[in-house]
Amino acid sequence: MWRQGDLLIVKVKDIPKKAVKKTNGILAEGEVTGHMHELDSGEVYAVGETLYFRVSESEQTVLNHPDHGSITFEPGEYKVIRQREYEPDSWKKSRRVSD
Repeated sequence: MWRQGDLLIVKVKDIPKKAVKKTNGILAEGEVTGHMHELDSGEVYAVGETLYFRVSESEQTVLNHPDHGSITFEPGEYKVIRQREYEPDSWKKSRRVSD
């Protein structure tokens, strides 16, 4: 399990078959600063709003963000989870964490 700002990343066995390949390596755009969580290689897939990425065998990829330390990922498949925070006075009760 890895964290970078408002992202939680977990290794998964497989990316869902219905996932659609994205054309860039952006995992999240910063709502506050405009900075992005971006992979320097690998393939990113989406199923609705849920993102996954794959690092090919014999490669590594680095997740970069100007305000957080970089994280290096070994070959495998990963799921990206957007962190949420509790809002006691809201009817929704939670919202995405802003980064």
